[in-house]
Amino acid sequence: MRESVDAFADHLARVRNRSAHTVRAYVTDLVSLLDHAVRMGCVDLAELDLTVLRSWLAKQRTMGAARTSLARRAASARTFSAWAHRSGLLPADVAAPLASPKAHRELPTVLRADQAAALMAAPSRPTASLEAGAGAAGPSPAGEDEPVLLRDRVLLELLYGTGIRISEACGLDVADVDHGRRVVRVLGKGGRERAVPYGVPAQRALDAWLGRGRPALADPGAGGALLLGARGGRLNPTTARRIVAGYAERAGLPRTSPHGLRHSAATHLLEGGADLRAVQELLGHSSLASTQIYTHVSVERLRAAYRQAHPRA
Repeated sequence: MRESVDAFADHLARVRNRSAHTVRAYVTDLVSLLDHAVRMGCVDLAELDLTVLRSWLAKQRTMGAARTSLARRAASARTFSAWAHRSGLLPADVAAPLASPKAHRELPTVLRADQAAALMAAPSRPTASLEAGAGAAGPSPAGEDEPVLLRDRVLLELLYGTGIRISEACGLDVADVDHGRRVVRVLGKGGRERAVPYGVPAQRALDAWLGRGRPALADPGAGGALLLGARGGRLNPTTARRIVAGYAERAGLPRTSPHGLRHSAATHLLEGGADLRAVQELLGHSSLASTQIYTHVSVERLRAAYRQAHPRA
C-alpha cells in the first residue's frame, strides 16, 4: 500500500502535472483512506471496495468534516481508484460509482467599483508593520518608505487590474511583463501559461516600481523576481495577503484578500459587458463552470437594485 501511495503521488506530479499543494492534499486523503481500509480488515490493496470507501466517507462526516472536504476526499478516492485500475493494482475501478456530497458554493464577497478604487489609492503610508506582522517597528526614515509604497501600489494594481491569483502574482518575473502590449505572462495551475492584459494605472505603477522602487530593494538573491519583499527577496504570498488586508482595513473597507480582488475584477468585468468565456481565459479557469459563479453575483446585485428601485418589487 505504501508503494502504491508513492507511485500515485509521482503520477499526480509528473504525469498529471498537479501542484505540490494538490499532490499533498490527495496523498493525505489516500493515506487516511488506506488506514481506514486496514482497520476494516483489508490486508491488500486489491481488497479495497465500495463498502470500504463509503464507510470511510461516513466516518469523515461523523467527525464533522465539511461538505467541501467530503467532496474533495471523494474526488481523491475516485482519482486514485481509476489510476490503480489502469495500473493493474485494482481488479476494477471500485470508486467509479462513489457519490459525493455537492459542495455548497457561497457567493464570493466583492468590492464595489468605488471601494476597489479607494483600495488602489490606499498606499500613501509605509507598510513596514503590515509586512513584518504585529509588533513590528514603526515607520522607517523618510525616503526609505518610497520603494515599499511603490511595490504595494503595483501589487494592488496588478491583482485587481488582471484578476490573477496571489501565487501567480508573486511568481512573476520582470521578463514576464510585456510593456509594449501591456500584458503579463502568467504560469497558472497545472503549469498552464496564459497572457493577461493590464490597464494604464497598472502600467504607471509598474514604471514607477521598476524605475525607482525595485532597484532600491533588490539584493543579489532576488534574481528576476518582479515583486520583492522589504529584505530584497521575492515577495511571498503570505506577506502579500497581509499587505492587501492591511490596506483594506486602513481604508475602512470590508475585510479583503487577494482572492477577493480576483472576485471583484471578474465581477466588474462581467458587469461591464465582458464575455463569460473571455473572463474564463483571463482568470485561467479550466472549466467554464468555475467562472459562472460570477454571473450569480451580478444577478444578485441586479435583484437588489430591482427590489430597491422598482415600485412593483
